[in-house]
Amino acid sequence: MKIIVLGGFLGSGKTSVVIQLAKYIAGSNPENAAKVVILENEIGEVSVDDKLLKNTGYKVENLFSGCVCCTMSGELVFGLRKIIAEMNPEIIIMEATGVAYPDIIRKTIVQCVPEVDCGVVCVTDAKRWKRLLRPMEMLLKDQLDVADVILVNKVDMVDEGTLAEVEASIRTFNNSAQFFRVSAAGMIGYDVFDAMLGKAKRSESI
Repeated sequence: MKIIVLGGFLGSGKTSVVIQLAKYIAGSNPENAAKVVILENEIGEVSVDDKLLKNTGYKVENLFSGCVCCTMSGELVFGLRKIIAEMNPEIIIMEATGVAYPDIIRKTIVQCVPEVDCGVVCVTDAKRWKRLLRPMEMLLKDQLDVADVILVNKVDMVDEGTLAEVEASIRTFNNSAQFFRVSAAGMIGYDVFDAMLGKAKRSESI
């Protein structure tokens, strides 16, 4: 079983990526949606993203009121074990809150649910990167430095020069991840999803 922890700052486009990834996994057969469980972690009582995701027809589970990387690690483990036992999905996509630390989440999962394969994907915002960098540098660093795949999102909203500067800046935090330039408001390429699912890495190692 594969768990994808999807991190990234608030407004970076994580939910748009989740919806497209789930559709890619399910393919054209609606019955395949059962293979995918989307786990939402939102701080607060109402999740707009949750409503949006449920409208796509996928199974959505919620963890509210706190961040799973700190105050809710026990609830995360309990929730994951319950999902695995009752639903047995092939893929769990966990969309973390925008202030979460994916490394802590992955360590919790690996330590407590060792039978799963856990990868980290980080979504960055090309349009707002420069504005966010100084005030949020430590948070962005901690979100990026453990990522296996980094998506530079909203590339359609910046010029090529700005995009090159943004990507170069992001690479100072993590240059070993697989990088993809995307526009989640449009269509994301299948090669991106294959990398997120670990397929690209496996094929490269053969």
